[in-house]
Amino acid sequence: MTKFTFNMPDIGEGIAEAEIVQWHKKVGDTVQEDEEFVDMMTDKATVPMESPVNGKIIEVAGVEGDMVSIGSMLVVIEVDGEVPDDVAEDSETAAAPAPKAKEVEERIEVETSDASDADDALAADPQPEPLPAPTPAPEPSHAAKVLATPAVRKRAKDLGVDLGQVKPAEDGRIRHGDLDQFLSYTSGYSPAAPARADEEKKVIGMRRRIAENMAASKRNIPHFSYVEEVDVTDLEVLRGQLNTNRGDKPKLTILPLLITAICKTLPDFPMINARYDDEAGVVTRFGAVNMGMAAQTDAGLMVPVIKNAQGMNLWQLANEIGRLAEAARNGTAKKEEMEDGTLTVTSLGPLGGVATTPVINRPQVAIIGPNRIIERPMYVSDGMGGERIEKRKLMNISISCDHRVVDGYDAASFVQALKQLLETPALILVN
Repeated sequence: MTKFTFNMPDIGEGIAEAEIVQWHKKVGDTVQEDEEFVDMMTDKATVPMESPVNGKIIEVAGVEGDMVSIGSMLVVIEVDGEVPDDVAEDSETAAAPAPKAKEVEERIEVETSDASDADDALAADPQPEPLPAPTPAPEPSHAAKVLATPAVRKRAKDLGVDLGQVKPAEDGRIRHGDLDQFLSYTSGYSPAAPARADEEKKVIGMRRRIAENMAASKRNIPHFSYVEEVDVTDLEVLRGQLNTNRGDKPKLTILPLLITAICKTLPDFPMINARYDDEAGVVTRFGAVNMGMAAQTDAGLMVPVIKNAQGMNLWQLANEIGRLAEAARNGTAKKEEMEDGTLTVTSLGPLGGVATTPVINRPQVAIIGPNRIIERPMYVSDGMGGERIEKRKLMNISISCDHRVVDGYDAASFVQALKQLLETPALILVN
């Protein structure tokens, strides 16, 4: 038997270390040549590691979430016979000192592994999980005087009932019937929910990347938010008419209409569709609109990018939104489909709430959040100089901006111009 040490290879220029995202093998498992045994995540991508030999894994570098330096031991494999010279040479090359890491722009990358697998964290010597501490029940107000069997006492403790408050029916001893009588006339003693153990879950992989990106955004960008109410009654009528006559085209949600309206509004407000390089002190105002579309997936928040959204019609946008959302959900979105956004739209759909204060996707300078559509009575013109009450569909538009680049007046003016388009939806269809 020969022990073969597989060292973490150099998997990209400027990469000094990688994170263990998911083990596919554990200590004691056999592994075949070219079989994937672990997924490693860098600042740029998730890379599967393949075994160069057949053998049994006898040691691993750490658990999911640990960082492994380039050139250090990743796994030790016990091999029958001798290790081929070319394989041994490759391992020795990987063990050479790693180059110094260069600064890499922080971004959210697509992760192909399921975030739920993080619960199966692998460890060579796992520690037992601590048992949850029992929740103490209130002590009886006159414990010394309470007479009850152990079974009654336990039941009262589980229910959180002070036996000192329960009146016995006879001979001063509290029985189950006395406890039932007390419960039938006293509200609030049914447990709200069963007791649950505390849970510790390591923040790794995509969840950690999201956390780092959001923290960097709030730490470096002075955010401000602005919210305006928009009457989308006529917009919803238009959407319904377009869907009725769509033929084999995809069904329109409000998002393609909103993105079209944003693209028509942006030429007058170039400071919104921009990026700010705070180190160089340079703002780049983009002509093309690469619209980031925040999408919730099982692996966390993904932001695929609709490239050149300003050049698409409603149906093309609907197709691209559906394609990118599906790719983000199933983990097949390509690296280039997640990069180069110039502005982001984030929506929680029917969960959108009354208003949101979304966090900017750095280094962009703005993010727009449509909120839930609600119906409410409103005063509207009756066409004869008076007013009448009418049921209308209303939606709040939220925007967060980088106050170093975008002034409050500019943000408010942009949203007001956007509001005018959304409330006069025929203009959205006019070239």
